[in-house]
Order: sequence, then structure tokens, then C-alpha cells
Amino acid sequence: MEFFFQLLIQGLSVGFLYAIAALGFVMIFKSSSVLNFAHGDLLAIGAFFFLVLSSWWNLPIPIAFLITLVGSFTLGFIIERLFLRPLIGESLILVIMLTVGLASMFKGLMLFIFGGNLFAYREFLPTTLSIQWGNINIPPVYVASFIISIIFLLLFGLFFKYSSQGIYMRSVADNQTAALSLGVHVRRVFALSWAIAALVCAMSGIILGIISGVNVHSISIIGLKVFPVVILGGLESIGGAIIGGLIIGLLETFTGGYVSTSLREVVPYIALVFILLVKPYGLFGLVEIERV
Repeated sequence: MEFFFQLLIQGLSVGFLYAIAALGFVMIFKSSSVLNFAHGDLLAIGAFFFLVLSSWWNLPIPIAFLITLVGSFTLGFIIERLFLRPLIGESLILVIMLTVGLASMFKGLMLFIFGGNLFAYREFLPTTLSIQWGNINIPPVYVASFIISIIFLLLFGLFFKYSSQGIYMRSVADNQTAALSLGVHVRRVFALSWAIAALVCAMSGIILGIISGVNVHSISIIGLKVFPVVILGGLESIGGAIIGGLIIGLLETFTGGYVSTSLREVVPYIALVFILLVKPYGLFGLVEIERV
């Protein structure tokens, strides 16, 4: 039973982390119907940016964390302005292929600069964050991941519900034409969606780097697990992304703990195939009805 509770807490922590990463993916899809295949590489960029600032330049952790988030937010704006905006009005497949090209470009640049080595952050999480209850030992990183994820999800929900920009983003997600007719700056909403997506990717990448180290291939591949998460929850549902992240995180952790660590890496995609066969629009996705 103690082992079960340990796996449960770790699974929830990882699940919330996947949920945060999936939020950025869902935001981009809701606002512009674009599947962002560079999502995993944005995770890796944030992780490496924080590595350079905190471990190589030895900046104080709060300052390095803040600069990483601001830098990633700015990078999202730059990506939208330089690469995505010129393709507004073009075929959707062209935009999706652009994100595939961006993913290859980002990965190539990171491999050129950092190589394929595994890096580790310097120790900075206090040991007081760990949970010791009988034979249950939860490392500080999982507790920190859980706390940061809850705080961020609350802030994210408040931003969407009460801020003017959040209301604009929701209106564009529901109906771009109606939002445009009401004076909403749709292109600005697109840019903000990419900026926030890059920010949440950086936050997820940092925590993933603390858990398993910083490596170009491993973190960018973890970004692919966003697809099972958003398909499971529903591509258009922010709440579904949170539920999907928790389900995938728990599935991974319990599979690795009770069945096989090798199968742990495969189970998200097994869940992806199953949900596509049973409920293609996900648990909370919108079913499209076409009338002929």
C-alpha cells in the first residue's frame, strides 16, 4: 500500500506536468487550428536556457527562472511573427509542415551548441520539500512539480476567466469571425497564444530537466507525449488537457512500478490508439457533425 501511494503522488506530479505542457498545445490549436510539432523542442529550449543561466553562469535560481520564462515568452512572439504570420490564409498543411521544419531546425541548433550529452542542474531544491512517511519517500522534485503545477493552473484559470486578454483568447477560440467583427485583434491573440505556449513549455522543460537531466533527444521526445494527452482529453478542451495529463501520468507511473519500465514509455501511445478507436474526439472534445 505504501508503494501504491508513492506511485500515486509521483504519477500526479508527472501528470500535472504533462497537463501544463498540453495547455500550450491546446491554446495554439484552439486559436489557430495548428498542430504544433515543435512543441517538444520548445520544452528542450527552455530546459537548456535555464541550464546555462543557473548552472553555467551561476545566476541565482529565482533570477534564472524568471529570465528563462521571459525569454521563452519572447521567443514565442518571435516564432509567431517571423514564421507563422506570413502564412496566415495559406493552406493549413503548409503551417503544420512549417512547425515540423521548426522542430528539426531547433533540434539541430541545440545539438550543434550542446551536443547529445546529458547535463544536470546544480542542486537547489531544499530537502525539506521531500515527503517521508514510513517507507514512502517522495523526492523534492516531485513535490515541487506538484506545487508549481497547481499554482500555475490556478493562475492560468484566473487569467482566462477574468483578464481581458484571456476573454479575447476564448472568443477567438470559439469563433474567429465573430471575434474579429467585435474588434478583437485576432493576430495579437495568435501571437499571445504562441508566447504563452512557449512559456509553459519552458516551465515543463525545467522540471523535466530536474527529474531526469537535460538532453536534447530525451526532452524533445517527451514533448511527443503531449499528443496522447490532448487526444485523450480532446483537442479543443483545456480542462480535458488537465484530465488527460493526469491520466497519462498515472498510467505511466503505475505501469513502470507494477509491470515494466520499458512498457512505461509505450503505454501513452497505447492509450492514444485506444481512444482514437473508441472516442476519436477525446473525452471532452467537440464532436463535429457534417450535414450533406
